Amino acid sequence: MVDPFTAVATATAAFNGIKKMVEAGQNIESTFGQIGKWYGAVADFNEAKRQAENPPLFKKLVNKTSVEEEAMNAFIQEKKIKEQETQLRELLLYMYGPSAYSELTQMRREIRDKREQTVYAQARRQKAFFWN
Repeated sequence: MVDPFTAVATATAAFNGIKKMVEAGQNIESTFGQIGKWYGAVADFNEAKRQAENPPLFKKLVNKTSVEEEAMNAFIQEKKIKEQETQLRELLLYMYGPSAYSELTQMRREIRDKREQTVYAQARRQKAFFWN
């Protein structure tokens, strides 16, 4: 499983790639691979955040960061993701209109649910087995 910092770094790299491709005049269709990579990194970030909110007992005992530091890091990362999401939403709305963005949102929800049931659930079971 990816840690939140790595997920945000991956999302930021993908986002910067999207911006460069759009600024270079490439059409939105050619950036879909980067957009998909960004959405994947955001899903990993959300799962890592969910796991960090409920750490195993052993990790609670050996965690070296303060509560304040951990909260500030999570806050900054989440704000960065939200800002990128807003800019991507505006880009997609401009290119395809509101109905296409709603369709994309519904597809994301379905894919996230499937991923939750398979990939992330398995990773949580493995992690729980390891820590407990």
